[in-house]
Amino acid sequence: MLDVEFAQLSDVGPVRPRNEDSLGYVRPATPAQVRSHGWLFVLADGVGGQRQGEVASQAAVQEVLAGFRRAPPMETHSVLLNRLVQSANARICETEALAGPAGSGMSSTVVVCALRFDRATIAHVGDSRCYLIRNQKARVITHDHTVANEQFRLGLLSKREANSLPTRHVLSRSLGSGLFVKVEIDEIQVLPEDVLLLCSDGLHGAVSDQEIEATVSRHHNLEATASELVSRANQQDGGDNVSVQLIRIRGVERTGMYRGRPYKLR
Repeated sequence: MLDVEFAQLSDVGPVRPRNEDSLGYVRPATPAQVRSHGWLFVLADGVGGQRQGEVASQAAVQEVLAGFRRAPPMETHSVLLNRLVQSANARICETEALAGPAGSGMSSTVVVCALRFDRATIAHVGDSRCYLIRNQKARVITHDHTVANEQFRLGLLSKREANSLPTRHVLSRSLGSGLFVKVEIDEIQVLPEDVLLLCSDGLHGAVSDQEIEATVSRHHNLEATASELVSRANQQDGGDNVSVQLIRIRGVERTGMYRGRPYKLR
């Protein structure tokens, strides 16, 4: 059966007056729920400089968590996560409308990871990331939805040029920017001892992928790993809130799918 351990940490940092990041998770209550629903982790970053960013990120996380708890058993995770992120987007739009002028421009990023059997499904909007660390090597699963990164993917800028732009953090896609949002979804197989890392740009904007890889690989204790990553981000930049979720896969249930139904692989 799927077995995981996790740790999470969010820090306001030394500069920002408040924390606009939010995070949460759903832990299955029974072995039956491990198979029928699985685990869920979600992290959102209220867009810096916009009004009530913390309200937007909290609304997104609350909507995703509540929707996952209400989901029917065995719903396909890719379908479910798309629906949950769309609901989070609608929730932020509604919250902005009810807040009046004080909520103008309210928006947030989001990255969601659902785990069941031997699969991880990741949905995201914006530049909050999901990494897979396997055999001491880190790979970014998500693609930053920023103007600079979109120009890089189109071949208009080199990676170095995109990373050096002063506007490199300007989002091309976020929750709350329209009534409908395009959600990017990926699915990967996970193996025992894999570590999945979800984070806001306060971490990956300050700590390199190589440093993340080395830190996660060096520690076995996830809480110590999260603490060191956040401390590094604050020391090396400190200009943003920093949030991280770390999920280690301790065991999986290998399965195949036939007509939407899982079957156990030997």
